[in-house]
Amino acid sequence: MNFTVTPGADHSPVILHVPHSAREIPADVRTGIVLEDAALTRELDHITDSHTERIAGAAAAACARTPWVFANRLSRLVVDPERFPDEREEMLAVGMGAVYTRTTHKDVLREADGDPEPLLARYFRPYAQAMTDAVAGRLAATGRAVIVDVHSYPSRALPYELHGEGPRPPVCLGTDSFHTPPGLLAAAREAFEECGDVGLDSPFSGTYVPLEFYGSDPRVSALMVEIRRDTYMTEPGGPAGPGLNRLASALARLVDALPG
Repeated sequence: MNFTVTPGADHSPVILHVPHSAREIPADVRTGIVLEDAALTRELDHITDSHTERIAGAAAAACARTPWVFANRLSRLVVDPERFPDEREEMLAVGMGAVYTRTTHKDVLREADGDPEPLLARYFRPYAQAMTDAVAGRLAATGRAVIVDVHSYPSRALPYELHGEGPRPPVCLGTDSFHTPPGLLAAAREAFEECGDVGLDSPFSGTYVPLEFYGSDPRVSALMVEIRRDTYMTEPGGPAGPGLNRLASALARLVDALPG
């Protein structure tokens, strides 16, 4: 299985979604990546949201009402489950649609003329369906679903970033005009305020909602939490530090502040 779903409380509407924390690449997928091993290791250091699954797991354990946790087990270099699988995806401009063909430094990762369909069929669509099912489960159980997307980003912009010229606060909250209600945003600002400046939609904006609900179901709310990596780990790809526990506590405060 390329993802895990860790059940939370039956009456919790919250799903902590961790899509980019893993580094694993199946051997048959590795053969389609042109980087040599050392270069691939460096790319994984840059592209992976290292330790974010630990942050989500520690937060879930600390919550008064345990949220559900949906975590990707594979690297986003296999597929990126949060991209649009079609021409709506703006990151196609830098070779980073659902199946990446370029690296964070704009080098060739895969041949651009390769067929992405086998990877989409094997990894992307089953992941999307499972996340859709997880959201539907929270709707059926509680009447609402709250997706909190847990990410991290480098302290200095990487060449692939389309909007890297803006502020890079310790915590960036990514929002969606339809799916991020003011109360959710306010709760997140308050929960993370002791972690430093809390910014909005810079350097990354938007949040993830399965396409079945995207832009149409107001019962599904969502927020992306982007944590600047130097606040909790050694960049790039190094060990976590004491900041991890502070961020996990802040994430738990956010979950506990959300109504049932």
